[in-house]
Amino acid sequence: MPQDSQPSATHLADYTPPPFVVDEVAMDMDLDPDDTRVKARLAVRRGAGAAGLPLRLDGENMELLSIAIDGARLAPDAYRTDARGLTIDHVPDRFILETVSRIRPRANTRLEGLYMSGGGYVTQCEAEGFRHITWFPDRPDVLARFQVTLRAPREACPVLLANGNPSPPRDLPDGRHEIVWTDPFPKPAYLFAIVAGRFDLLQDTFRTHSGRDVSLRIYVAPGKAERAGHAMESLKRAMAWDESVYGLEYDLDIFMIVAVPDFNMGAMENKGLNIFNDKLILASPQTATDADYHRIEGVVAHEYFHNWTGNRVTLRDWFQLSLKEGLTVFRDQSYSADQGSATVQRIDDVRRLRALQFPEDAGPLAHPVRPETYIEISNFYTPTVYEKGAEVIRMIHRLLGPDQFRAGMDLYFRRHDGQAVTTEDFVAAMADASGVDLSAMRRWYGQAGTPRVTASGDWDARAGRYTLTIRQETLPVLGRPGQPANAPLPLPCAMGLVGPDGNDLPVQLDGENAARTDCLLTLDQASQTFTFVNLPARPVPSLFRGFSAPVQLDAGLSDDELAFLMAHDSDGFNRWEAGRTYMMRVLLALASAHGEESSAGPADVPPALIDACRRALADSGADTAFAAEVLTMPGEVEIGEAMDRVDPVAAWHARQALRQRLAADLAPELAAAWADHGGLAGRDPASVGRRALAVACLDLLSADDSPAIRQRLLHAFEAAPTMTESVAALTLLAAQSGEERRTALESFYRRWRDDPLVLDKWFTAQAVSPRPSALDEVRSLTEDAAFDRRNPNRVRALIGAFAARNPLRFHAGDGDGYAFLLAEILRLDPQNPQVAARLAEPLTRWRRHHPTRGRMMAAALERLRDSPGISADVFEVASRALQDDGLAGGQPH
Repeated sequence: MPQDSQPSATHLADYTPPPFVVDEVAMDMDLDPDDTRVKARLAVRRGAGAAGLPLRLDGENMELLSIAIDGARLAPDAYRTDARGLTIDHVPDRFILETVSRIRPRANTRLEGLYMSGGGYVTQCEAEGFRHITWFPDRPDVLARFQVTLRAPREACPVLLANGNPSPPRDLPDGRHEIVWTDPFPKPAYLFAIVAGRFDLLQDTFRTHSGRDVSLRIYVAPGKAERAGHAMESLKRAMAWDESVYGLEYDLDIFMIVAVPDFNMGAMENKGLNIFNDKLILASPQTATDADYHRIEGVVAHEYFHNWTGNRVTLRDWFQLSLKEGLTVFRDQSYSADQGSATVQRIDDVRRLRALQFPEDAGPLAHPVRPETYIEISNFYTPTVYEKGAEVIRMIHRLLGPDQFRAGMDLYFRRHDGQAVTTEDFVAAMADASGVDLSAMRRWYGQAGTPRVTASGDWDARAGRYTLTIRQETLPVLGRPGQPANAPLPLPCAMGLVGPDGNDLPVQLDGENAARTDCLLTLDQASQTFTFVNLPARPVPSLFRGFSAPVQLDAGLSDDELAFLMAHDSDGFNRWEAGRTYMMRVLLALASAHGEESSAGPADVPPALIDACRRALADSGADTAFAAEVLTMPGEVEIGEAMDRVDPVAAWHARQALRQRLAADLAPELAAAWADHGGLAGRDPASVGRRALAVACLDLLSADDSPAIRQRLLHAFEAAPTMTESVAALTLLAAQSGEERRTALESFYRRWRDDPLVLDKWFTAQAVSPRPSALDEVRSLTEDAAFDRRNPNRVRALIGAFAARNPLRFHAGDGDGYAFLLAEILRLDPQNPQVAARLAEPLTRWRRHHPTRGRMMAAALERLRDSPGISADVFEVASRALQDDGLAGGQPH
């Protein structure tokens, strides 16, 4: 991008209230693929302190056909348009603005604003899509009441939906029909939505605690209604949970979900009309894995919970994005924990945080939970805003306790219902309701980086005293104005002391009168020391139980102590964490022994780790889902991120060596567990847990490429009663050689080639294969008739999976993986900049790699940054990754 055309940044410090407010919006939309006419009538008034200012409205990719104020058409010299909007220099303090515009939904490949998907019409307005539909102050702090009239051919679009409650539909004489939707609640334009087309409908009813019956409607592609049942049941459970836990009742007569095949995001919480990527709605045991079911339940809940945390109380500006997203992620995680195993859910939450957010925090794209500046807000729908933002809310919940946290939420809604607010407003409500000073928690919103915590202990046997010293450090983000160094952060540390018999010891801090069975330490200094007294024996400390703060912890424990906690810790998460830490320690040692471009020899694995895994298998009857988590090894990306310098080759060899050693030493136990737990078709939690353990065992048993293993995998594939086992076996076979691989891939393709969501799994199985030919196969698959670059799911399933989840082949020493990704990004960017920008992210970690690889990755980023006509989305990602003031060298884990 030439220097003089670089896009400008938006800064939090520059926020000012809107100069004009819109109270009422009446929209009339005549839908046509190539000539949609949008008539908009806005009731506008001048804001305080805006005397004499011109009216500036956002608007892009539209043709303005007419414009009038208070019924009088404006002369051509009374207004002006440009590529970004509309300006009227002289307007009254209160007036009615009427515009008529033309838009072309069929030509809209960006999938924001109004576009076409599956032959129908759909909108996506978050964050700044409404400006592609009509002229408007498209910012979240302008809240208006909307009335929308939709008109379309009855045959092509029998379903016409918008926010709110509908009037009876009316037939028109020209084969068209129309309907008027009225939303009684003021909302920002990013929550506006319409859908029109042909859909099948699944209906149900939910009775609220006040006795109102709410009509629940899920619209899906024709013939798919039977696959929406799980989503409907998830919705009803989420509605009941929100009433029970937070006292929040749904507020409209209808709640609708529409599933569409082409969607940049997972789902969108538009008021009363949620729009979903269909992969997060459609499920059956034959077409969806257990992970798909779990994800659908969580996302349906998440979008429903937004009705209050995001819609009824919304954002003052986009810098406050985590105010709705982090808070709602915390709520959906809490909901999911209540639906099944809270420990397994917490493990899942932390896996995601570590896989996605920790690397972001340690690289050039690091930013605070509340960013300070952006070029394209779509680039800040990040793990930091979502997952780390949820951890901040979780820490507040832990500090206050559930009762005081609920009181804070109640006060937050009473104060701010119908308002656009900030993270400060949320923290203030929590503090005022509880009487607890939470001012230090605001540091979490303004600092980037993950705290690194180290602990050391000293035991005085004669006095029965154990002294624990905990230090924290968060490396600064170099070059960030006003933040030369990071201040210590408040860290709630839930902890216990485990005695030699494996039971928790009473915890009594020096100076306290009584012992407790549990303890919450608040760490807010660079270094703090705690002394525990009246202990009968030397304890093993169990720190940050339940992952009570998002930190990188070195607890200073020996291998024997980790194995001890893995067997005895009363906190399920920390039992898993001890095993994970031990396993990662072994993997890093193996990686160090088999460095860059070398191959692994016999694995030197401590017998204690093998014994711990054997014990997990032996005890799996109590909780098979937890046993599966213990046996699931860290992935190559996670191993690489834990290295001082990422070495994808050594990471792969280390993981492969440990898999082979565990498979050899535990073969009888793994085979027995596979035979015992595989082949179940039920959807109950026990069956899901048993399948998870079976799949974990199958993965370890398949560490080698041999005829016997290939036959075992092919049999598992052919006999699989559910998609969970089918995809697991297919993915493992895709990594093998031999005829069995081809047989399975061809069989899967033949069966599912007409089902796009299932076929995505076929693409991904090949994209993540470690075979030397993986890149050639991915290139070939981009030419397959089933590959469609216009569909974000398909692009992510193949190109995104290869770049993000196949480090061994993406980071091949010849740089071909980078060249392939560069070409695909440049090809995709003109049609869908959001998807293109997301694809670029694996390149941004170039400083963490070997210099030879790093230079090639940086060169690809430079090509992106400097390409003529590159989108602002991709430009921002590339330029931030190359900036000199990023985290030089990253943060080793």
